[in-house]
Amino acid sequence: MLTQILLFVLDTVCGFFTLALLVRFTMQWARTPFRNPLGQFIVAVTDWMVRPVRRLIPGLFGLDMASLFLAWLWQVAYQGIALGFSGVLVAVSPAPTLVVALLALLEVAKIGLYLVMGAVLISAIFSWVNPHAPLAEVFNTVTRPWLRPFRRFIPPVGGVDLSPLALLLVLQIALFILASLRQSVLPLMLVS
Repeated sequence: MLTQILLFVLDTVCGFFTLALLVRFTMQWARTPFRNPLGQFIVAVTDWMVRPVRRLIPGLFGLDMASLFLAWLWQVAYQGIALGFSGVLVAVSPAPTLVVALLALLEVAKIGLYLVMGAVLISAIFSWVNPHAPLAEVFNTVTRPWLRPFRRFIPPVGGVDLSPLALLLVLQIALFILASLRQSVLPLMLVS
């Protein structure tokens, strides 16, 4: 039971920092201004680790690769510890290390998909409740690049934009695919 509590706390901490780093990456990718309460919070929570890593990992095509790398690193740490506690990871060797790295990559992708889903839902709620709220434009800016391809093919019906529903459907399918990939990676750990 103590191991489960420890893993829960580690999962929460690592998941929080992974999500914060992915929000930072996404806001920069979508060119969302950081001069808002959410942006200021994300910078305050992540700046202490992103700034030093940026000296080693520069941006690539305007993308904040340091934030993305750190998000993956937090998941590598959690996956390694979790598998170590479960007894699956008994020795450090190339095969289990690569599996942990791959599991961490899949987990970062899953958290990223949940991030986009949450942003789409919050943006839709803002559009119905208070489209002029200070954070509404932040969520609109983050979701606009994801919704743009769907808006080209799905016209509004009765003044209602159905593109968020289509995007959520695609994201849910992507989550199913990631879960399947994770299930196919786990047996590799036992073979190693």
